[in-house]
Amino acid sequence: MRSEKTILVVEDDHGIRRAVVDALLLTGYSVLETANATEAKQLAKNGDIDLMLLDLVLPGADGRNILRQLRREGMTLPVIILTACGFESDRIEGLREGADDYIVKPFSVRELLARIEAVLRRSPQRPMSVSSFSFSEGTIDFERREIVFRTGIREELSEKEAELLLYLVRHCGRALSRDELLQGVWKLSPTGVPTRTIDMHIARLRDKLGDDPTSPSIILTVRGRGYMFQSLGSPAPSEEASG
Repeated sequence: MRSEKTILVVEDDHGIRRAVVDALLLTGYSVLETANATEAKQLAKNGDIDLMLLDLVLPGADGRNILRQLRREGMTLPVIILTACGFESDRIEGLREGADDYIVKPFSVRELLARIEAVLRRSPQRPMSVSSFSFSEGTIDFERREIVFRTGIREELSEKEAELLLYLVRHCGRALSRDELLQGVWKLSPTGVPTRTIDMHIARLRDKLGDDPTSPSIILTVRGRGYMFQSLGSPAPSEEASG
């Protein structure tokens, strides 16, 4: 496993936390650790974290609330719950709150490492930092909220269009579901929220980018998965559908 991956261990039991941290360090991960809910949220938001191991029962706090808050704020940080609550209802609730996996105590180190590796394999890469982005027809300037074409023509973006386009560019090459876009851009829970607004904003962005809506080559529609920003010249996914 690549050593640059950093795991945040949030666990109030010193013995369990020490065993988990030691196992991760021996495996080659970088590790941050805390037993404090407030510090856990700060590290998740500000730290260079690839995955969080989250105990549900913390001093004066419920781990589910931490997870719920992170997801409400649009964070896609992978989270594996560690807990002694092994009932099916507890597991289902944790997964519905946005956990990527759920491990019941006591667990073996081998199982934990295997679960971490599996979640990291299927999780998106951390979004890159972007202030501008060049494509075949020009440059997207996110600070000025405009598209500057090579012909000299400028196309202004609304605040929400710029935020949506930035989110797509930051995750360039990965299909993003409408639910993730609602959470990451609009900061809304997708439960019961119509996603037509996503499609309308995508249509407007394609128009402003000069992307043919009948056969898009910049913002692709990936059947059954969502939308994907593609740098021109990179191969299109086989799941692509026009629209």
